[in-house]
Amino acid sequence: MQDAKEEVRARLNIEDVVGEYVQLKRAGRNFKGLSPFTSEKTPSFVVSPDKHIWHDFSSGKGGDIFSFVMEVEGLDFRAALEQLARKAGVDLSMYDSKGSGEIAKKKKRLLEANELAAKYYQQSLLKNQHALEYVFKTRGFSKGIVQDFRLGYAPDDGEVLTRILLNKGFNKKELSDAGLTNRYGSDLFRGRMTVPLMDPSGQVIGFTGRILVDDPKAPKYLNTPQTLLYDKSRHVFGLSQAKEAIRKNDASVIVEGNLDVVSSHQAGVKNVVASAGTAMTEYHLKALSRLSHNVRLSFDSDKAGLAATERAIPIAARTDVELSIIRLPEGVKDPDELIQKDASAWQKATQSAEPVVDWVLEEFSKRENLSSAAGKRRFTTESLRIVRMLRDSVEREHYVKQIAVLTDSSEAAVQAKLTEETTTTTEPRKVVKAEESEHDTRYAYQDDVLAALWANSAQRFQLANYSSDMFIGEHRQYLATVLAKSNAELTATELQPVATYVKIVELRAETRYDGWSDEDVSQEIAKLLRQTEVEHKKQTKHELIQRLREAETVGDDAQADELREQLSKLIKEAA
Repeated sequence: MQDAKEEVRARLNIEDVVGEYVQLKRAGRNFKGLSPFTSEKTPSFVVSPDKHIWHDFSSGKGGDIFSFVMEVEGLDFRAALEQLARKAGVDLSMYDSKGSGEIAKKKKRLLEANELAAKYYQQSLLKNQHALEYVFKTRGFSKGIVQDFRLGYAPDDGEVLTRILLNKGFNKKELSDAGLTNRYGSDLFRGRMTVPLMDPSGQVIGFTGRILVDDPKAPKYLNTPQTLLYDKSRHVFGLSQAKEAIRKNDASVIVEGNLDVVSSHQAGVKNVVASAGTAMTEYHLKALSRLSHNVRLSFDSDKAGLAATERAIPIAARTDVELSIIRLPEGVKDPDELIQKDASAWQKATQSAEPVVDWVLEEFSKRENLSSAAGKRRFTTESLRIVRMLRDSVEREHYVKQIAVLTDSSEAAVQAKLTEETTTTTEPRKVVKAEESEHDTRYAYQDDVLAALWANSAQRFQLANYSSDMFIGEHRQYLATVLAKSNAELTATELQPVATYVKIVELRAETRYDGWSDEDVSQEIAKLLRQTEVEHKKQTKHELIQRLREAETVGDDAQADELREQLSKLIKEAA
């Protein structure tokens, strides 16, 4: 795929790709514009055609055309490559191995079949009065929404779509593989409103079919089965329509039903998507976290909805997602029902989410009699099972206090139960330092000092008294190590592992230090290196304290003594 990537890169100008999303203006050799990731008013988003990179000084993000499309579209690398390859006119199957190439060709055929099906269903909707009344009167959808979501209608005939696609050159095996036919080889969707399922770039990969008149003998909804294109454990419905609003609002809202999403967009709340019912997976949250780490759930508060919410908590912790809950008014079943009654109430509800653990604990408390010993026991057992999923010790301590208040118990008793059940069910948890984001703007000053050292090789001696470990992120640490060893021009081989980051550093040096005197640069380097060291010691101290609390909680006295000694030494060095 590296050859394919370079071919795509060679055919596309980065300023043209970025210019489709950001209004750029020439600034010397570069282009500048307003960041698409922050609400800045002064342009600090820079594109360098010479280096074929972009860098956003307001958010700290940067990279090549692939990383830009991944960020702005919420795609993984493969999807970004495929999107840019289509734009560049590059056939990726030419670069795949034989097996992969065959799969790529098959996917292309299935996408073509689904696209033709979507167009046929859209045309059929316009020709069927009963379907039109259902879509526009019963559901109340506008023409704009029908077009945005490409809503259609599958006739009762049961054979017409199959005949059309066979005449277009597709065979029955391809139609079956695309999920368009049933086991008898005829149309899967009949007499239903069709809602296309699209990938993040807007390509149709399947359908949901909603029956027009409820019939106890027929399922209300029918979905495309698992295919080469559609995997319900990975698919986020409505992502292609919602991604811009998710980024703008810095939050996504997940609902259960696909039509809840459509209704929400109709009501003006467009940062809404759906998972496959309540079956939340890590893939769903990872896809959304590319756009925003704030995810709000709007599931039913019944037993299934509560169970789904519980399952989402550890997944959110693993994917670094901040999970919260949207509470619907009493007596309202789902967002669609609320929107039909009062669209403004849904808009208000999406803005007043509460932390997920608070909501779960409240739901648990409604089940039990907290004035009885048995009720307190069952409530604390269930609640601490949730608290145990949390990775942050301060957050766990917060909920231990809350559980103690709800059960009118002492914090010591609740903590003892948490500790007792933790030590009997799991090994002592090792605290692992979380990898800090390479793009976190809190550490932009570290990019500044590396940029200054990159552009001023005579000043690299200042790194001699500092460890590269004090820099945050693998790219920064690697470049700091390389710069510390050389006051000469570095080779491409040495820089290859961080080639893109080096280009960003070069761009940062050009932008920030142009016109500075050698003395000013030297003083700036010294100041920023001291700041880096101080922040590193603060972070190390915080981590030692956290690990000490963990050791004390599980009763590991030897580990606790060792950590106290390290902490004491660090405090003396900082004095």
